[in-house]
Amino acid sequence: MREYSSPAKAEISDDARLTDTLYARATSQPAAVAARRQEAGQWRDVTVAELHGDIAAYAKALIAAGVEHGDRVALMSRTRYEWTVVDYAIWSVGGVTVPIYETSSAEQIEWILSDSAAKAAFVETDAHAERVESIRAKASALGPVWRFDGSEFAELRSSGTEVADGTLEKRRTAVKVDDIATLIYTSGTTGRPKGCELTHRNFLFIAHNALEGPAKQVLRGKENPSTLLFLPLAHVFARFVQVMVVEGKATLGHFPSTGPELIEQFSVFRPTFLLAVPRVFEKVYTKAEQKATAEGKGKIFNAAAETAIAYSKALGTGQIPLGLKLKHKLFSKLVYGKLLAALGGNADYAVSGGSALGARLGHFFRGIGFTIIEGYGLTETTAPTTVNSPEFNKIGTVGQPLPGTTVKIAEDGEILLKGDHIMPGYWQNEKATKEAFTEDGFYRTGDLGSLDEDGFLSVTGRKKEIIVTAGGKNVAPAVLEDRIRAHALVSQCMVVGDNRKFIAALITIDPDSFAQWKEANNKTGEIADLVLDPELNAAVQEAVDSANNAVSKAEGIKKFKILPSDFTEESGQMTASLKVKRHVVSKHWSKEIDGIYEA
Repeated sequence: MREYSSPAKAEISDDARLTDTLYARATSQPAAVAARRQEAGQWRDVTVAELHGDIAAYAKALIAAGVEHGDRVALMSRTRYEWTVVDYAIWSVGGVTVPIYETSSAEQIEWILSDSAAKAAFVETDAHAERVESIRAKASALGPVWRFDGSEFAELRSSGTEVADGTLEKRRTAVKVDDIATLIYTSGTTGRPKGCELTHRNFLFIAHNALEGPAKQVLRGKENPSTLLFLPLAHVFARFVQVMVVEGKATLGHFPSTGPELIEQFSVFRPTFLLAVPRVFEKVYTKAEQKATAEGKGKIFNAAAETAIAYSKALGTGQIPLGLKLKHKLFSKLVYGKLLAALGGNADYAVSGGSALGARLGHFFRGIGFTIIEGYGLTETTAPTTVNSPEFNKIGTVGQPLPGTTVKIAEDGEILLKGDHIMPGYWQNEKATKEAFTEDGFYRTGDLGSLDEDGFLSVTGRKKEIIVTAGGKNVAPAVLEDRIRAHALVSQCMVVGDNRKFIAALITIDPDSFAQWKEANNKTGEIADLVLDPELNAAVQEAVDSANNAVSKAEGIKKFKILPSDFTEESGQMTASLKVKRHVVSKHWSKEIDGIYEA
């Protein structure tokens, strides 16, 4: 059993709360830029005074609407400026924000609203309001529903004008550091979502220790630090980022999508650092590769990519051969500069979380001069527990414990965590809370991993997702899946083989890459028409072969099946945080799985 701790660099006082920094800056730095928001397609600076004014106005409105200390208020919207305003307004009156993904189904909305007993709700659009109203009868505590895009949002603001500043301040300062700030419901990959109770202390502890630790250079390495937040704020990672940026006195921008238009915004907003999930970086790489191929420069791009990877690996040894240096300098002018410009041209670092990035992609980006720092955490740990840093970045690992946290590997390989960032428990679920912790207070993550001699953590898979073949071989699917997903043609992958004779995989095709592949190979038809095409299967086989190189022969994928459609959130096969729901996929594609083994 191996254990590694990192001493805390920031302590949180018992009278602290999440609203303190913003309210204090409204007096000390009112003219400083706190945010930037899009209006008519243009980015406009929002001062601290303006942001504070918006938050205070809606906080007063909530008081006037009868929201009491401890009341739960739901928030269902894409990532936008109003999300942050309302979140801090709810905290200002001692309320508890209950985020709901704007893509959630009626059944999920019903469960979250009824289980949390939300007293009111904010939504973004008419469609969101209709979904909430459709289940009102089953959410008995629910009162008013306010739309960001509706007239009632402005009307709500004006309803609080009679509430005095002193009344608001009394409510705000009545909040205690261990009061619940938010209930974030787990994605429900293995059953009904549970509400994670995250406190003001949880967020402040991890944000300030990150700011004094590995995030110090990332956030404060450049003048006027800023980031463009595009991950859903219903996800704990984005929420942590929001808090860290506010506490770090940086500038926060909001963008409601991770689609192709996001990459275009990087060059307009020009953030000094980025925080994203691996899929975003995969899209950046794939788009650049596709563009180069379409222009007849595919071979140059591939050579540049291999050079970047080799250069990054050489950086880790401290010895870079002269020939590699010269090639790297050449490709910096021809290729890398354009890629960095696509990321805004102003950022040197990004933090990646949510799932594994993959060593190849990590080396590629570091090799072009854009270091992606990978971290690890869960909803129950208020996002990060371990993270690499600019100074100590072991690509392929998820870093060392953040200051004030401890990581331990149990006898069965499970990752156990401890620190003031760990949730106190699950909402109204004592049984689940008790099961989540060891007798000595460590949180059971359910993930498997290992710690090296320097305390760098590697995650090898999910404890409950370990596949046991008919021959008794234990296989962690994540190692294989991460490598296969790194291939440009692949969108998603799920390894199967529980109680079967061998390991196999279900693989879906990325639509954008598929269009380019068709053109290059003189093919016609949709993905569903070409799932048996020998050349398409040969291309995917390359990804499978690469993945098999990382495991023993007994753990390798013997057969795979290309599926006619992707795993999506709409089909119920992916969570809102882009994790595969293995039990749903297994059921949905059961005939295809059986077909692999019958063949």
